[in-house]
Amino acid sequence: MTGAARPRAPHLRPSLIALVALGGALGTAARVGVTLVVPSWGAFDTAIFAINVVGAFVLGVLLERLVRSGPDEGGRRRARLFVGTGVLGGFTTYSSLATETAQLAGAGGGDLAVAALYGLLSLVVGVLAAAAGIRVGARLAGRAS
Repeated sequence: MTGAARPRAPHLRPSLIALVALGGALGTAARVGVTLVVPSWGAFDTAIFAINVVGAFVLGVLLERLVRSGPDEGGRRRARLFVGTGVLGGFTTYSSLATETAQLAGAGGGDLAVAALYGLLSLVVGVLAAAAGIRVGARLAGRAS
């Protein structure tokens, strides 16, 4: 082995960890804000559904733009970690989706059909939103996929 030190892996760099943590705090605060102003619609938690769909779309746009602009290094890596992993990771909450689906199915003799519909719609619409985000990201980059 040479005397030159190998660069630290990204997940071990304190500055990148701090970027993810800061982004996560901002994303979580934004999610809480949305849940305070968006009312539920019947048994569906409209806020969590919308948060996850919007987050999937924005993540699709972000990652497509970043991948088309060059290697995952420098500013692109910092943007991906801060916005993608941090902000959008804190903003979206598929764990709440799982919890709410279970509560719909079991709470007070809950309705399994409503729970299944909520869970399925959340996942399908989330995947479609991510795909739409990727297409938008590609178009914004000047190369439609």
